[in-house]
Amino acid sequence: MGWPWSGSCSSSSSRARTRRRACRPTWRSGFHPSGDADSDFRLRIGDCRFSGKAINPKSAIHHRRLGGGAMARISTYDDWVALFRQWQREIGLSDHPKVRDYTPQPMYGELEHPEIRFGAFKGQLRWKSLQHIPDQRIRDSLEQLIVVQGDTEFASVEQQRNLLETAPSDFDLDSLARVMCEEMRHGVQMSHILINHFGYSGRIEAQKLLERHAYANQRLLGSFNLDVQNWLDFFVYTQFIDRDGKFQLKMLSFSAFAPLAQSMGPMLKEESFHLGTGNNGLLRLLKAGKIPIPIIQRYFNKWICTAFDLFGKDGSATSQWAYEWGLKGRYDEDQNPAVPDREQLNAYNRELYRKECVGLVEKLNRLIPADQPKLFVPDIKFNRAIGAYAGQRFSVTGEPVSPAQYESYLASQLPTREDQELLAQIFERPDWIAPRAA
Repeated sequence: MGWPWSGSCSSSSSRARTRRRACRPTWRSGFHPSGDADSDFRLRIGDCRFSGKAINPKSAIHHRRLGGGAMARISTYDDWVALFRQWQREIGLSDHPKVRDYTPQPMYGELEHPEIRFGAFKGQLRWKSLQHIPDQRIRDSLEQLIVVQGDTEFASVEQQRNLLETAPSDFDLDSLARVMCEEMRHGVQMSHILINHFGYSGRIEAQKLLERHAYANQRLLGSFNLDVQNWLDFFVYTQFIDRDGKFQLKMLSFSAFAPLAQSMGPMLKEESFHLGTGNNGLLRLLKAGKIPIPIIQRYFNKWICTAFDLFGKDGSATSQWAYEWGLKGRYDEDQNPAVPDREQLNAYNRELYRKECVGLVEKLNRLIPADQPKLFVPDIKFNRAIGAYAGQRFSVTGEPVSPAQYESYLASQLPTREDQELLAQIFERPDWIAPRAA
């Protein structure tokens, strides 16, 4: 895909100055970075077009530039921290000593490479501020990427908050509290960038990150409006949804915007603990052998299919431009010298994720007795909400299911009320999960 502007970079007698000087694009008539001729690049929330991902239309982002009526109640980051404390109280965290005293701290790491590594600006120095970004469209797209990432972080805390009362051990309670505190810190990190770099609109968006709620079905991405109802739910969530989070953070670590790229190192280190919490929890409950394998599989089906959706639409124009602008790379950008198929970026990253999940499930299956069914990753076509298979009727193994049978079939492959009732009985037993390894 060619870079759709005319003109060239300004010349300079100094090579260093040339590398720092941004190209000033002049967009060719009739071509816009949304991929639609003569269209406005502003992201369309009402019809669920946003970064190629499944967006909840009820949670449309509005700020003054996009015609919303929201008014900023904050002027500084310290003002926002006061709203953060209010949000903690609203969702009930002030009652829990493990999380109520958490003090958010933004953390920025070092840049592994000072230069942009892919896209139209490859070889130039990474942008340290919005003033270095050559076009407003790029700034808008960058802001939306940061908003979506921040929204997922606060959403996950809301999804998990009710588990603080039912932890099977002090170790699990400490692990949950750490996961929640680190997810809060990740949301704080994105808010810090918005407030410090994006002016009025950034303050509005940082404020709105605390005003939408997962339990009110207001979060931007569908996965983050689903309930996490019990500890099996939590372990599967942290195994697969947080693993998608790892992929998203790694892709953003290659960003041309230096403050965003510098945020990813500390976040990825913390995210690794979340993945370990999920995998360790699943290993322990399989060792205990008290939860029927078909129930565990239905929770796999619940979360993995929506994790596939989080990678976005196949052929997404938005993801193509995010790559062309250097805002978001491939998951293996630092290891893959091949020229990417721009129309298949989301599919490529999703397939890397799927393969990683398959490997993890194969290891879990080693703990299942030979006379019991094995766990598996559902087919990529099953129960998809967006993309090429959205709304289509496929089984967990990828075969078509007739319209007359699909509703009952789908219900049989996802957690049921009977599953929840049986799990509640199992969780009353102290031996439903094996102790942590010494």
